[in-house]
Amino acid sequence: MQPHSIVYPGSPYPLGATWDGKGVNFALYADNATGVELCLFNTVKDEVEVSRIKITERSHQVWHCYIPGLKPGQLYGYRVHGPYEPENGHRFNAKKLLIDPYAKAIAGTISWSDVLFGYELGHADEDLSFSDVDSAAFIPKCVVIDQHFDWEGDKAPKIPYNESIIYETHVKGFTMLHPEIPEEIRGTYAGMAHPVVISYLKELGITAVELMPVHHFVADRHLVDKGLTNYWGYNTIGFFAPDARYSSGGVLGEQVTEFKQLVKTLHSAGIEVILDVVYNHTGEGNHLGPTLSFKGIDNASYYRLTEDKRYYMDYTGTGNTLNANLPNVLRLMMDSLRYWVEEMHVDGFRFDLAATLARELHEVNRLSAFFDIIHQDPVISQVKLIAEPWDIGEGGYQVGKFPPGWAEWNGKYRDCIRDYWRGADSMLGEFAERFTGSSDLYKNDYRSPTASINFVTAHDGFTLYDLVSYNDKHNEANQDNNEDGDENNRSWNCGAEGTTTDQAVLALRKKQQRNFFTTLLLSQGVPMILAGDEAGRTQQGNNNCYCQDNELSWTDWKNTDKDLLEFTRRLIQLRKEHPAFCRRRWFQGQPIKGTGTEDIAWFLPDGSEMNDEHWSHDFAKSMAIFLNGKGLHASGPKGELIVDDNFYVIFNAHFEPLDFKLPPEKYSTDWVKILDTAHEQPTDRKETYQNGQQIKVDARSVVLLQHKLLH
Repeated sequence: MQPHSIVYPGSPYPLGATWDGKGVNFALYADNATGVELCLFNTVKDEVEVSRIKITERSHQVWHCYIPGLKPGQLYGYRVHGPYEPENGHRFNAKKLLIDPYAKAIAGTISWSDVLFGYELGHADEDLSFSDVDSAAFIPKCVVIDQHFDWEGDKAPKIPYNESIIYETHVKGFTMLHPEIPEEIRGTYAGMAHPVVISYLKELGITAVELMPVHHFVADRHLVDKGLTNYWGYNTIGFFAPDARYSSGGVLGEQVTEFKQLVKTLHSAGIEVILDVVYNHTGEGNHLGPTLSFKGIDNASYYRLTEDKRYYMDYTGTGNTLNANLPNVLRLMMDSLRYWVEEMHVDGFRFDLAATLARELHEVNRLSAFFDIIHQDPVISQVKLIAEPWDIGEGGYQVGKFPPGWAEWNGKYRDCIRDYWRGADSMLGEFAERFTGSSDLYKNDYRSPTASINFVTAHDGFTLYDLVSYNDKHNEANQDNNEDGDENNRSWNCGAEGTTTDQAVLALRKKQQRNFFTTLLLSQGVPMILAGDEAGRTQQGNNNCYCQDNELSWTDWKNTDKDLLEFTRRLIQLRKEHPAFCRRRWFQGQPIKGTGTEDIAWFLPDGSEMNDEHWSHDFAKSMAIFLNGKGLHASGPKGELIVDDNFYVIFNAHFEPLDFKLPPEKYSTDWVKILDTAHEQPTDRKETYQNGQQIKVDARSVVLLQHKLLH
C-alpha cells in the first residue's frame, strides 16, 4: 500500500466523488469522526487498498480532498476514525471499509463474513466488544463515474394524474422469462428497455412504470444462508446508485448509463418512470447488524436512537430508522431525490413506509421537516410524489392524512373492494366512497380524486389470480414455517383452495378477476396494476415473495391468460377514451344546469334512487350508478369544457342473478350495453335498452351501459 503523492484540499461541496475532467473531489459528512481516510482500489477483488489517503481538510462537519489524475472507474471506500462507544451511540471502527453514502455507482455485492460486523460475533458482550479484523475483502467498492450522457433532447412525458395508468413491476422479474428478449440482457435495465417490452406496455395502455427498488441494496445474511435473497430490494445501502445486479454489462459504472438509457427509451414511448424508494431505513440492521456505511461513518448522526443510545428506534421492522429530523439526513434524502430527477430523469417516487419520514419524536406529524423541505424544493415538488401512508409504529396508519401535493396508496380502497367482491359484510356507503375517489379521505384537504392511488393488489400480498384462488397464504417456500406474510388477505378461493379442475370454480375465478379489473379501471382516482395480474400470474398462494428470486416471482410469459389480457387492454382503452371515469374534480351530486340531472346518482335494482338508509345495510351487495357526461364542467387542463357520454354502471356482488330496472327518462334513453363481466370480453354487439326496461345481471358481475351524447 502506497500513499498518494499529490492531494489538494478540495471542496466540501458537492458531497460524494465528483470528477471534473482533471481529477476527483471527495467529500464525506462525518460530524463526530476524529479522522477520515480515503482508500483507493485497483479491482473489485482487491483485499486491501492500493493507496490510503489521510484527509486533513474539514469544513464544518464535511471531510474533503481533491486528487488530480483520477478518472471515472476509480474504485474507492472510506475508513472513519472515532470512539467505539455503542452505549453513547458511536460505532466507529477504522478496520471496516465503508461505502460512501453519496456513491453514484457501487461495484459488486456484499460477500457475507463475520468480519463485516464492527464487533466480535459470538462474544459474550455482543456489540459492546470490538472487531479488529479488516473487512475490505468482503465489502463492495464505490465507483467514480462520468455523469455525461447524451439524452438527445429527452423530455418528461408529464402525464396528468387523472390520465395515468400505473404499472408496478420489478426490473429483473419482468423480463427474466421473456422468450423474445436475448438471454444476456434478461433481468436487466437493458432487458426492460427492449422493444418487445415497450410494445407490450404501449399496447396494454400503461402510462407509467413504478419500478420496485433499484437503489443498491443489501441481501440479508439470514436469507443468503438459507439459499434465498432479498428479491424485492427494500434494504437500501446506496441512495444514489442504481443496483449493479440489474446491469447487463461488466464495465464499472455501466449500470448508470444503462439505467439512463432505460428512462430515455420509456420516455420516447410516452411512458413515465416512478421509483419505489426506501428512505426510512438502511440495510445495516439493528445494534447487532453489520457495519457497512452509515453506522461506521457517524452512527449517531444518521439513525434514530433510543434513550439508551446503544439501540435503534425501529418503525420499519428492519432494525433501524433513518433520522429524517436531522439536517444532514434530510440533505441526503433531498440530494438523492434531486439527483434521480435531474441526472436520471425519473418522473416521480413512491415512498416506502412514508409515515416513518413524517415522525417527529414518536408521533406522525404532517408538518414535519421532511414535508416542509419537499414542498419548497423547486425540483422535487414538481414530480409525482406517492406515499405508502403507513409504518409499523404506533399511530402509523395515516391513509388520507398526507399533505396536499401528495398522492397515497389507498389501502382502504384495496380492503373495501376486496371485501365487496368476496361477499363479506360491508357497507355500500364505503364502496361508493372508494369508487368515486374517496372524498372522505381527501376532499377536506383541497385534494382531488387523484390523491387516491387505487389498487387491489401490489407486490406485497397475493397476485390477483391468487386473490381469487386461495383463502389462506402458502408461504412454505420462504422457509419460515408459513409464519411470515399477512394473515388477513380478504381473499376468496371461489370454492376450492389452489389448483383445481372444477370448471365452475375456474370460470368464477376468471369472472372475479374481470370484476376486480372493471371496478379498478372505472373508479375515480389513479389505477395501479400489479405486473402480471392482467395475464393471470400466480405465486401459488405465496403472499410474501420478498425472498423468492425465481419463477415464483418472475412474470410468466408462456402461460398468459390471453382472454384476461385482452379484456384488461380494452378496459384501459375505454377508461382513456372517456373522461367520465378519470375526472379531475369531485362529484357534486347536484343538478347540472341545462340537464335537470345530477352529475352522479345512485339506484336500487328496482330503479328507485337510494336514500340514506340504504347506504348502511351491510348485507346489500347490488346497486347502479349513473354518471352524467355533462357533469365534467370545466375539467380540462386549460379550464375548457369537457363533455362525455352518459354511463350507467351496475354492480351485482350477490350470489344470484338480479333484474335491474333502468332509471327514468330524465337520466337518458337508448342505453347500449358495452361491457358485461359475465363474458370474456367487452361486447361489440349493440344490445340496446330503454328507460324503465329491465336488464338481467348475472351473479357476481358488472354491466356497463352507455348513452352517447352529441358533443
